[in-house]
Amino acid sequence: MGKAGENLVIGLDFGTDSVRALLVDAATGDERNHAVRIYPRWSNGLYCDNQRSQFRQHPLDHIEAMEAVIREVLSGIPDDAINRIRGLSVDTTGSTPVAVDRQGIPLALHPEFAENPNAMFVLWKDHTAIVEAEEINYLAHQWETDYTMYSGGSYSSEWFWAKMLHISRIDPAVARCAYSWMEHCDWIPNLLCGYDNVLTMKRSRCAAGHKAMWHAEFGGLPSQEFLTKLDPRLEGIRDRLFHQTYTSNIAVGTISSEWASRTGLPQHVKVGMGALDAHMGAVGGVIKPYALVKVIGTSTCDMLIAPADRHRNHLVKGICGQVDGSIIPGMLGMEAGQSAFGDLYHWFARLLAYPITTLLADTFNQQEQQTLSNRILAALSEHAKVLPVRAADEVTLDWVNGRRTPDVNPTLSGWLTGIRLGTDAPRLFKSLVESTAFGSKAIVDRFEAEGIPVQEIIATGGISKKSPYAMQVLADVLERPIKTVRTEQACALGTAMYAAVVAGIHPDITAAQEAMSSGFEQEYHPRPGRSTVYRQLYRRYEQLAHIQEKQISYN
Repeated sequence: MGKAGENLVIGLDFGTDSVRALLVDAATGDERNHAVRIYPRWSNGLYCDNQRSQFRQHPLDHIEAMEAVIREVLSGIPDDAINRIRGLSVDTTGSTPVAVDRQGIPLALHPEFAENPNAMFVLWKDHTAIVEAEEINYLAHQWETDYTMYSGGSYSSEWFWAKMLHISRIDPAVARCAYSWMEHCDWIPNLLCGYDNVLTMKRSRCAAGHKAMWHAEFGGLPSQEFLTKLDPRLEGIRDRLFHQTYTSNIAVGTISSEWASRTGLPQHVKVGMGALDAHMGAVGGVIKPYALVKVIGTSTCDMLIAPADRHRNHLVKGICGQVDGSIIPGMLGMEAGQSAFGDLYHWFARLLAYPITTLLADTFNQQEQQTLSNRILAALSEHAKVLPVRAADEVTLDWVNGRRTPDVNPTLSGWLTGIRLGTDAPRLFKSLVESTAFGSKAIVDRFEAEGIPVQEIIATGGISKKSPYAMQVLADVLERPIKTVRTEQACALGTAMYAAVVAGIHPDITAAQEAMSSGFEQEYHPRPGRSTVYRQLYRRYEQLAHIQEKQISYN
C-alpha cells in the first residue's frame, strides 16, 4: 500500500452532463484535487429531441472534456507528485453505445458523420428503441434459451441491443459503416491506451452483463442465430463484437504516449477496465453483501451484492440484471433503479418557472435559469417538509420517464391524482417526492419478495447531499435508516479505488475500500408517526400502478 502521499491515483467519472476527475491518495483516500468539465455540445442541447426522447452525445464532447479535466486536476500539483500517479480508472453512464469502425473510432469522428446523431453515443436515457426492446423480449421469451433470464426477465429500450438495432434500421449509412459497436465505458480506456483494433479491445463485464445479455452460461453474447432471427441486419455482428469480458480489477493497458502528452500524465500510468457509473458509486460507498446502495441523482441506480456461490442460479425477476463480478469480483452484482428521481423534481421546477423564463427570456441566461430552478426547489422543500401527511393526500406515479424497475416498461407514464382547488405547489411537490420514495420501496419489496434480503440502505449521489427533505421522506417510506456517504464524489472515488488495485497498490478492491473510504456523513431515521400514514398512501400508489399497467396492457 505504501505511505501517505507515496502513490496517487485518478478516478474519472463520466456523468450525464459532465466528466469529473478525482486525484486521490491511494494509502488514505485523501482527495488531493478534483475538477469538473461540462460537455459543451450537450450543454447547448445539440443532437437531442426531448419530445422524441432522443438523447445523443458527440464523442468530441467526451474527448475534449476528458483532456481538459485531467489537465485541470493536475494544475497546481507539483511535478514530483504527478510522477507518483500510478493508475487511472473510468466509469461512464450506460447503456451508452456507439457505432465504430474497425479501429474502434466512433463514426461521428469521421467527416461524413460529424453531424449525424445516429453516429454518436446513444445516451442511457434515450428511449427511441422501445419497439426494438419489445421485439427482443418477445423473441427471447419464445427462444429455447431465454437470454433475458439474467436481466430480470425483461429487456429495456435503454440498453445495448435495442439501441443498436434501432439505429441500424433507421440509418442505412450508419449501419453500412458500423463494423462494430462499443459501450462508452469500453471506448474510453481503450482510447487512452491507444489501441486501434476493435476486435482485440477489452470489454467490461459490468456493461456486457447488465446491458448486452452477456453470460458465461450462453457462451457469451446471445447466439448469432437468435440475432439474425431478430433482424437480418444483425447477421455476422456477434463475431465483430466480443467474447471475453473483464472485471474492473483488470488493467486494459498503459496510457499511450499521445494521451500522456495530451493530459500531462506520466507514461507509466496503468489504465483500468471501465464500468458503469452507479456500480463504481456502490464501490465508493463501500458496498457489502445485502447492503442496497442507492445512487440518487437525475435517476437512481440501486446496487446490491450477494455471494455468487450462494445466489448464482437465483433469478430475481424484474431487475436490471445480475452479473458475477460486475461490482466486486466474486460477488453477484444486482442492479435496479428508477428512470426519474431528481429529473421529476426539476421537471416541476421548470414548469413553475415557465412564465418567467418565457416572458423574460432575454433577461435570464442559462446559468441564471438554473439558479432560479434551484431556488424554486429549495423553497418547495422548505414548505413541503412542514405539511402534515394524511391518508387523503395527493398521490403521484413517478413514471414520467417510464419504469425501469421492477419490471421495465418505458411506455408507462406519470400520473397526478387527488388534486383539488386547495392543492398548491408545495403540496404537489410533496406528492412528487413521496412518489419517488414509493418507487424506491417497490424495488426493496421486490428484492425481498424474490428472496434477497436488504439488510442496510446506503445513499450517495446529488440528491443525498442536496435534499434532506427527500432523504427523510425516503427513510419514512422505507421504514429503515439510511446512511449517506460523506464524499460528494462516490463514483469517482470508486473508480480511484479500482485504479489503486489495477496499479498494484492494493491487492484487491476490499483492501482498497478499507484504506480509501470516506466514511458516512449522516443517518436518517424513519419517523413512526409518518410511516404509518405512508403505508396507506403506498397502497394507493400500488393501486394506481395496477390500474395503469392494466390499461396499457388492454390498449
